[in-house]
Amino acid sequence: MAVDQIHLSRFLSFVLRHKPDEIGLTLGPEGWANIDELVEKANASGTKFARADLLGVVASSDKKRFSLSADGLSIRAAQGHSVPVELGLPPREPPSILYHGTATRFVEAILSEGLKPQARQHVHLSSDEATAKRVGQRHGLPHIFRVNAGGMHIGGYKFYRADNGVWLTGRVPPEFLASISPG
Repeated sequence: MAVDQIHLSRFLSFVLRHKPDEIGLTLGPEGWANIDELVEKANASGTKFARADLLGVVASSDKKRFSLSADGLSIRAAQGHSVPVELGLPPREPPSILYHGTATRFVEAILSEGLKPQARQHVHLSSDEATAKRVGQRHGLPHIFRVNAGGMHIGGYKFYRADNGVWLTGRVPPEFLASISPG
């Protein structure tokens, strides 16, 4: 039986970032789940796939949403968690400019309040405008913000770089944002 890679990727994202308890899975403090346990519990809950299917999704993901442990026994989502995890990423100096893509309907609130993680643990930032635009398009008509990450870093804000290259920070105050395009 062929497994739908897109469906499996979405399932893994949901379970590993938001609802591990939906299938009776417990994540470790850094978000790791044992692959064999994940496969077993997913199959028992009605989402059928094999370890090889999971590894295929990880290998073929253009967004690199998942990380495998060095020993290949565990998997975690690279970023985007709404469940509490500590990814163990060291603070890093970010590029001077980063980007954030969102839908135009959120622009006014963002200009007023800044970027907040909402239900997630971090605000997600991109290294380039094209990626930010793709992210914004997922939520509607895209709008891109330029983030003065260098200024934030000098001001004491911490930045982390996820395994997939996404930059993470706790929040972005409005004074560090510039509205640069309607997408």
